Amino acid sequence: MRQPLQHELNDALASVLDEMQQRADQLQSTLEAERAALDRADAEALDAAGNHKQALMQQLEQLDAERQSLLREQPVGDAVRASRWAQVLQVLRHCHALNQRNGSLVNQRLAQLRQALAILTGHAGEGDLYGSGGELHGSLRSKSLAAA
Repeated sequence: MRQPLQHELNDALASVLDEMQQRADQLQSTLEAERAALDRADAEALDAAGNHKQALMQQLEQLDAERQSLLREQPVGDAVRASRWAQVLQVLRHCHALNQRNGSLVNQRLAQLRQALAILTGHAGEGDLYGSGGELHGSLRSKSLAAA
């Protein structure tokens, strides 16, 4: 009775690792598409890539929880499983680097936009126009000079 259960656990874990690999590969492609959208300043494509990236991350988190649960049931590993997991991790590390690169580009563009807004509003050199939550700083709003 123990052998069939072991085989089912192995098959389930192999299936989860295969699906994780597919999602990681899709995430890598999505991050590359996100970069291309950033380069083109294509807001619609950037939004679509961001939504797809978020969905893939949620799927990967769910798959990893399933993987960990299966590993608790069958803690003894084999070389094939270890190799598959190493491949998934390699792609995810590359995805992390791509995401960092894209985030850096977004921050650079945001700084440029803030600088342009400061020049346009006549508040150059007064610091950021917007706070970290996106709210306009009160000192930069129009003020009433007199009341009748």
